[in-house]
Amino acid sequence: MSERKYRVAMMFAGDSSTRATVKLEETRLGNIAKALRDVGLDVEAASYADEVAEEVRKQLLGVDGVLVWVDPVRKDGNRAKLDPILREVASHGVFVSSHPDLILKMGTKEVLYRTRNMSWGTDTRLYTTLEQFRRELPQCLAEGRPRVLKQNRGNGGIGVWKVEAVDPRAPEARVRVRHAMRGSQEAEESLDEFVARCEQYLQGGGRIIDQVYQLRLTDGIVRCYQVRDRVAGFGEQLINALYPAAPGVAPADAPQPGPGLYFPPTRPHFQKLKNRLECEWLPEMCRVLSIDPAELPVIWDADFMYGPKDAAGEDSYVLCEINISSVYPFPDEALRPLAEETLRRLHARRLSR
Repeated sequence: MSERKYRVAMMFAGDSSTRATVKLEETRLGNIAKALRDVGLDVEAASYADEVAEEVRKQLLGVDGVLVWVDPVRKDGNRAKLDPILREVASHGVFVSSHPDLILKMGTKEVLYRTRNMSWGTDTRLYTTLEQFRRELPQCLAEGRPRVLKQNRGNGGIGVWKVEAVDPRAPEARVRVRHAMRGSQEAEESLDEFVARCEQYLQGGGRIIDQVYQLRLTDGIVRCYQVRDRVAGFGEQLINALYPAAPGVAPADAPQPGPGLYFPPTRPHFQKLKNRLECEWLPEMCRVLSIDPAELPVIWDADFMYGPKDAAGEDSYVLCEINISSVYPFPDEALRPLAEETLRRLHARRLSR
Protein backbone atom coordinates (compact mmCIF):
# COMPACT_ATOMS: atom_id res chain seq x y z
CA MET A 1 0.00 0.00 0.00
CA SER A 2 1.46 3.36 -1.00
CA GLU A 3 2.10 6.02 1.65
CA ARG A 4 -0.47 8.77 1.97
CA LYS A 5 0.46 11.99 0.23
CA TYR A 6 1.19 15.03 2.35
CA ARG A 7 -1.40 17.81 2.30
CA VAL A 8 0.03 21.32 2.23
CA ALA A 9 -1.94 24.54 2.57
CA MET A 10 -0.61 27.70 0.94
CA MET A 11 -1.83 30.64 2.97
CA PHE A 12 -2.13 34.21 1.66
CA ALA A 13 -4.09 37.31 2.60
CA GLY A 14 -7.36 37.24 0.70
CA ASP A 15 -10.98 38.28 0.56
CA SER A 16 -13.33 36.33 2.79
CA SER A 17 -16.07 36.50 0.17
CA THR A 18 -13.98 34.58 -2.41
CA ARG A 19 -12.24 32.18 -0.02
CA ALA A 20 -14.25 29.17 -1.22
CA THR A 21 -13.67 29.82 -4.93
CA VAL A 22 -10.12 31.15 -5.20
CA LYS A 23 -7.72 29.03 -7.24
CA LEU A 24 -4.00 28.94 -6.55
CA GLU A 25 -3.26 28.87 -10.26
CA GLU A 26 -4.84 32.31 -10.59
CA THR A 27 -2.76 33.86 -7.79
CA ARG A 28 0.86 35.00 -7.67
CA LEU A 29 1.65 31.70 -5.90
CA GLY A 30 0.68 29.56 -8.87
CA ASN A 31 4.24 28.62 -9.84
CA ILE A 32 5.04 27.63 -6.27
CA ALA A 33 1.95 25.42 -6.13
CA LYS A 34 3.07 23.69 -9.32
CA ALA A 35 6.56 23.09 -7.92
CA LEU A 36 5.08 21.58 -4.75
CA ARG A 37 2.82 19.30 -6.78
CA ASP A 38 5.75 18.28 -8.96
CA VAL A 39 7.44 16.69 -5.91
CA GLY A 40 4.26 14.79 -5.05
CA LEU A 41 2.47 17.06 -2.56
CA ASP A 42 -1.27 17.68 -2.43
CA VAL A 43 -1.65 21.46 -2.38
CA GLU A 44 -4.64 23.59 -1.44
CA ALA A 45 -5.34 27.29 -1.06
CA ALA A 46 -5.85 28.81 2.38
CA SER A 47 -7.06 32.35 1.76
CA TYR A 48 -6.88 34.21 5.07
CA ALA A 49 -8.89 37.11 6.47
CA ASP A 50 -9.61 37.85 10.12
CA GLU A 51 -13.36 37.40 9.54
CA VAL A 52 -12.86 33.73 8.62
CA ALA A 53 -10.08 32.97 11.12
CA GLU A 54 -11.97 30.08 12.74
CA GLU A 55 -12.70 28.51 9.37
CA VAL A 56 -9.02 28.76 8.44
CA ARG A 57 -8.01 27.28 11.79
CA LYS A 58 -10.15 24.20 11.17
CA GLN A 59 -8.67 23.84 7.68
CA LEU A 60 -5.09 23.97 8.97
CA LEU A 61 -5.75 21.35 11.63
CA GLY A 62 -6.54 18.96 8.77
CA VAL A 63 -3.31 19.39 6.77
CA ASP A 64 0.27 18.23 7.28
CA GLY A 65 1.88 21.60 6.69
CA VAL A 66 1.22 25.23 5.86
CA LEU A 67 3.39 27.73 3.99
CA VAL A 68 2.44 31.30 4.89
CA TRP A 69 2.53 34.46 2.77
CA VAL A 70 0.85 37.07 4.98
CA ASP A 71 2.51 40.45 5.63
CA PRO A 72 2.74 41.71 9.23
CA VAL A 73 1.35 45.14 8.28
CA ARG A 74 -1.47 45.45 5.73
CA LYS A 75 -4.21 47.91 4.88
CA ASP A 76 -6.78 45.42 6.15
CA GLY A 77 -4.99 44.44 9.35
CA ASN A 78 -2.03 42.59 10.80
CA ARG A 79 -1.14 39.13 12.09
CA ALA A 80 -2.40 39.60 15.66
CA LYS A 81 -5.22 37.10 15.12
CA LEU A 82 -3.36 34.79 12.73
CA ASP A 83 -0.19 34.12 14.71
CA PRO A 84 -1.97 32.46 17.68
CA ILE A 85 -3.71 30.15 15.18
CA LEU A 86 -0.38 29.19 13.63
CA ARG A 87 1.09 28.50 17.07
CA GLU A 88 -1.90 26.32 17.94
CA VAL A 89 -1.82 24.21 14.79
CA ALA A 90 1.95 23.81 15.12
CA SER A 91 1.41 22.46 18.65
CA HIS A 92 -0.83 19.81 17.08
CA GLY A 93 1.98 18.63 14.78
CA VAL A 94 1.28 20.71 11.67
CA PHE A 95 4.47 21.96 10.02
CA VAL A 96 4.37 25.78 9.91
CA SER A 97 6.91 27.68 7.86
CA SER A 98 7.65 30.12 9.28
CA HIS A 99 6.59 29.70 12.88
CA PRO A 100 5.59 33.02 14.53
CA ASP A 101 8.12 32.45 17.31
CA LEU A 102 10.89 32.08 14.75
CA ILE A 103 9.74 35.31 13.09
CA LEU A 104 10.09 37.10 16.43
CA LYS A 105 13.67 35.82 16.72
CA MET A 106 14.96 36.64 13.25
CA GLY A 107 12.20 38.17 11.12
CA THR A 108 11.78 41.51 12.88
CA LYS A 109 14.05 44.54 12.65
CA GLU A 110 15.34 43.84 16.16
CA VAL A 111 17.60 41.20 14.60
CA LEU A 112 19.73 44.13 13.37
CA TYR A 113 20.37 45.14 16.98
CA ARG A 114 20.84 41.63 18.34
CA THR A 115 23.41 40.77 15.65
CA ARG A 116 25.08 44.21 15.52
CA ASN A 117 28.40 42.79 16.73
CA MET A 118 28.60 40.29 13.87
CA SER A 119 30.69 41.31 10.87
CA TRP A 120 27.48 42.09 8.93
CA GLY A 121 26.54 44.62 11.64
CA THR A 122 26.98 48.36 11.94
CA ASP A 123 26.33 51.17 14.45
CA THR A 124 22.84 50.16 15.61
CA ARG A 125 20.70 51.41 18.51
CA LEU A 126 17.45 50.14 20.03
CA TYR A 127 14.66 52.30 21.48
CA THR A 128 11.96 50.71 23.62
CA THR A 129 10.22 53.75 25.13
CA LEU A 130 9.22 57.17 23.83
CA GLU A 131 11.24 58.85 26.57
CA GLN A 132 14.41 56.97 25.59
CA PHE A 133 13.80 57.74 21.91
CA ARG A 134 13.34 61.47 22.58
CA ARG A 135 16.46 61.59 24.76
CA GLU A 136 18.90 59.49 22.72
CA LEU A 137 18.01 60.25 19.08
CA PRO A 138 19.42 63.83 19.24
CA GLN A 139 22.65 62.41 20.65
CA CYS A 140 23.01 60.22 17.53
CA LEU A 141 22.09 63.06 15.18
CA ALA A 142 24.72 65.30 16.80
CA GLU A 143 27.37 62.96 15.38
CA GLY A 144 26.56 64.38 11.93
CA ARG A 145 25.60 61.16 10.09
CA PRO A 146 22.03 60.53 8.95
CA ARG A 147 20.23 57.67 10.68
CA VAL A 148 17.70 55.15 9.36
CA LEU A 149 14.93 54.34 11.82
CA LYS A 150 12.81 51.21 11.42
CA GLN A 151 9.73 50.03 13.27
CA ASN A 152 10.22 46.50 14.55
CA ARG A 153 7.56 44.82 12.38
CA GLY A 154 6.74 46.20 8.97
CA ASN A 155 7.08 45.74 5.24
CA GLY A 156 7.03 47.76 2.05
CA GLY A 157 9.00 50.61 3.64
CA ILE A 158 6.22 51.26 6.19
CA GLY A 159 7.72 52.82 9.30
CA VAL A 160 11.23 53.19 7.83
CA TRP A 161 12.64 56.74 7.94
CA LYS A 162 15.87 58.45 7.01
CA VAL A 163 16.44 61.32 9.44
CA GLU A 164 19.24 63.84 9.92
CA ALA A 165 19.66 67.07 11.84
CA VAL A 166 19.32 70.23 9.78
CA ASP A 167 22.13 71.58 11.99
CA PRO A 168 24.11 68.88 13.88
CA ARG A 169 25.08 71.55 16.39
CA ALA A 170 21.39 71.86 17.30
CA PRO A 171 20.03 68.32 16.84
CA GLU A 172 17.02 68.98 19.09
CA ALA A 173 15.70 71.67 16.75
CA ARG A 174 14.80 70.65 13.20
CA VAL A 175 15.34 67.49 11.17
CA ARG A 176 15.12 66.40 7.53
CA VAL A 177 13.11 63.21 7.13
CA ARG A 178 12.09 60.88 4.32
CA HIS A 179 9.75 57.91 4.58
CA ALA A 180 10.81 54.78 2.67
CA MET A 181 7.32 54.14 1.30
CA ARG A 182 7.13 54.49 -2.48
CA GLY A 183 6.29 58.03 -3.58
CA SER A 184 7.52 59.70 -0.36
CA GLN A 185 9.55 62.90 -0.50
CA GLU A 186 12.03 64.53 1.83
CA ALA A 187 10.55 67.07 4.25
CA GLU A 188 11.74 69.26 7.10
CA GLU A 189 10.04 69.44 10.50
CA SER A 190 10.80 69.95 14.16
CA LEU A 191 12.32 67.07 16.10
CA ASP A 192 9.29 67.10 18.39
CA GLU A 193 6.99 66.64 15.39
CA PHE A 194 9.04 63.71 14.17
CA VAL A 195 9.15 62.08 17.60
CA ALA A 196 5.37 62.39 17.86
CA ARG A 197 5.05 60.81 14.39
CA CYS A 198 7.05 57.79 15.56
CA GLU A 199 5.21 57.30 18.85
CA GLN A 200 2.91 54.70 17.24
CA TYR A 201 5.87 52.40 16.59
CA LEU A 202 6.56 52.10 20.33
CA GLN A 203 3.02 51.29 21.41
CA GLY A 204 2.08 47.84 22.66
CA GLY A 205 5.64 46.77 23.34
CA GLY A 206 6.89 48.05 19.98
CA ARG A 207 10.46 48.98 19.23
CA ILE A 208 12.42 51.30 16.96
CA ILE A 209 15.76 50.18 15.55
CA ASP A 210 18.23 52.89 14.55
CA GLN A 211 21.05 52.21 12.06
CA VAL A 212 23.61 54.65 10.76
CA TYR A 213 22.90 55.53 7.12
CA GLN A 214 25.11 53.66 4.65
CA LEU A 215 26.90 56.01 2.26
CA ARG A 216 27.06 53.35 -0.49
CA LEU A 217 23.29 53.00 -0.70
CA THR A 218 23.59 54.34 -4.24
CA ASP A 219 25.34 51.07 -5.19
CA GLY A 220 22.10 49.20 -4.58
CA ILE A 221 20.79 46.48 -2.30
CA VAL A 222 21.36 42.75 -2.73
CA ARG A 223 18.74 40.25 -1.60
CA CYS A 224 19.78 36.67 -0.84
CA TYR A 225 16.88 34.26 -1.18
CA GLN A 226 17.30 31.37 1.23
CA VAL A 227 15.91 27.85 1.35
CA ARG A 228 16.69 26.89 4.93
CA ASP A 229 20.48 27.49 5.17
CA ARG A 230 21.36 27.65 1.45
CA VAL A 231 21.19 30.55 -0.99
CA ALA A 232 18.65 29.69 -3.72
CA GLY A 233 18.88 32.90 -5.73
CA PHE A 234 19.60 36.62 -5.67
CA GLY A 235 17.68 39.81 -6.17
CA GLU A 236 19.16 43.24 -6.82
CA GLN A 237 17.58 46.67 -6.59
CA LEU A 238 19.79 49.45 -7.89
CA ILE A 239 17.42 52.35 -7.18
CA ASN A 240 16.12 51.76 -3.67
CA ALA A 241 13.67 53.39 -1.28
CA LEU A 242 16.05 55.92 0.33
CA TYR A 243 18.16 56.62 -2.75
CA PRO A 244 19.36 60.26 -2.48
CA ALA A 245 18.83 63.03 -5.00
CA ALA A 246 21.73 63.83 -7.31
CA PRO A 247 23.97 66.76 -6.32
CA GLY A 248 22.28 70.05 -7.14
CA VAL A 249 18.86 68.44 -7.59
CA ALA A 250 15.96 69.19 -5.28
CA PRO A 251 15.37 66.47 -2.64
CA ALA A 252 11.82 66.03 -3.93
CA ASP A 253 13.26 64.91 -7.27
CA ALA A 254 15.17 61.95 -5.86
CA PRO A 255 14.63 58.87 -8.07
CA GLN A 256 11.91 56.47 -7.01
CA PRO A 257 12.64 52.75 -6.47
CA GLY A 258 13.29 50.81 -9.63
CA PRO A 259 12.45 47.22 -10.57
CA GLY A 260 14.01 44.23 -8.88
CA LEU A 261 16.42 42.09 -10.91
CA TYR A 262 16.63 38.35 -10.25
CA PHE A 263 19.53 35.95 -10.66
CA PRO A 264 20.32 32.26 -10.01
CA PRO A 265 22.52 31.32 -7.05
CA THR A 266 25.45 30.79 -9.41
CA ARG A 267 25.77 34.48 -10.36
CA PRO A 268 29.58 35.05 -10.23
CA HIS A 269 29.45 38.60 -8.82
CA PHE A 270 27.72 37.46 -5.62
CA GLN A 271 29.67 34.27 -4.83
CA LYS A 272 31.75 35.85 -2.04
CA LEU A 273 28.58 37.12 -0.40
CA LYS A 274 26.97 33.68 -0.82
CA ASN A 275 29.92 31.91 0.78
CA ARG A 276 30.10 34.28 3.73
CA LEU A 277 26.37 33.99 4.33
CA GLU A 278 26.26 30.19 4.18
CA CYS A 279 29.54 29.38 5.89
CA GLU A 280 30.04 32.22 8.39
CA TRP A 281 27.04 34.44 9.06
CA LEU A 282 24.19 31.92 9.23
CA PRO A 283 25.92 29.60 11.73
CA GLU A 284 26.88 32.65 13.82
CA MET A 285 23.37 34.13 13.64
CA CYS A 286 21.87 30.82 14.77
CA ARG A 287 24.22 30.78 17.78
CA VAL A 288 23.49 34.39 18.71
CA LEU A 289 19.71 33.98 18.38
CA SER A 290 19.53 30.41 19.76
CA ILE A 291 18.03 28.97 16.56
CA ASP A 292 18.35 25.37 15.46
CA PRO A 293 19.69 25.61 11.86
CA ALA A 294 17.45 22.69 10.88
CA GLU A 295 14.41 24.83 11.80
CA LEU A 296 15.26 27.80 9.58
CA PRO A 297 12.33 28.74 7.30
CA VAL A 298 11.68 26.90 4.06
CA ILE A 299 11.86 30.25 2.23
CA TRP A 300 13.18 33.56 3.56
CA ASP A 301 15.55 36.31 2.50
CA ALA A 302 18.25 38.59 3.81
CA ASP A 303 18.82 42.06 2.35
CA PHE A 304 22.30 43.55 2.32
CA MET A 305 23.60 47.05 1.72
CA TYR A 306 27.15 47.70 0.63
CA GLY A 307 29.41 48.79 3.46
CA PRO A 308 32.84 50.44 3.13
CA LYS A 309 35.40 48.67 0.95
CA ASP A 310 38.15 46.95 2.90
CA ALA A 311 41.90 47.56 2.64
CA ALA A 312 42.10 45.24 -0.37
CA GLY A 313 39.30 47.09 -2.17
CA GLU A 314 36.79 44.27 -1.60
CA ASP A 315 33.14 44.94 -0.81
CA SER A 316 31.82 44.60 2.70
CA TYR A 317 28.13 44.09 3.43
CA VAL A 318 25.73 45.40 6.07
CA LEU A 319 22.53 43.56 6.95
CA CYS A 320 19.50 45.71 6.11
CA GLU A 321 16.68 43.34 7.11
CA ILE A 322 15.50 39.74 7.13
CA ASN A 323 12.12 38.87 5.62
CA ILE A 324 10.18 35.75 6.56
CA SER A 325 6.47 36.56 6.73
CA SER A 326 5.78 36.95 3.01
CA VAL A 327 8.77 36.37 0.73
CA TYR A 328 7.86 36.72 -2.95
CA PRO A 329 8.81 37.01 -5.78
CA PHE A 330 12.08 35.17 -6.14
CA PRO A 331 14.07 33.58 -8.97
CA ASP A 332 12.60 30.53 -10.69
CA GLU A 333 15.73 28.63 -9.62
CA ALA A 334 14.43 28.71 -6.03
CA LEU A 335 11.17 26.88 -6.81
CA ARG A 336 12.50 23.32 -6.91
CA PRO A 337 14.68 23.68 -3.76
CA LEU A 338 11.71 25.23 -1.93
CA ALA A 339 9.47 22.29 -2.88
CA GLU A 340 12.09 19.67 -2.03
CA GLU A 341 12.81 21.26 1.35
CA THR A 342 9.08 21.33 2.15
CA LEU A 343 8.81 17.63 1.32
CA ARG A 344 11.91 16.85 3.37
CA ARG A 345 10.57 18.68 6.44
CA LEU A 346 7.18 16.95 6.21
CA HIS A 347 8.81 13.55 5.85
CA ALA A 348 11.14 14.17 8.80
CA ARG A 349 8.13 15.06 10.95
CA ARG A 350 6.30 11.90 9.98
CA LEU A 351 9.32 9.77 10.82
CA SER A 352 9.78 11.45 14.22
CA ARG A 353 6.27 10.61 15.40
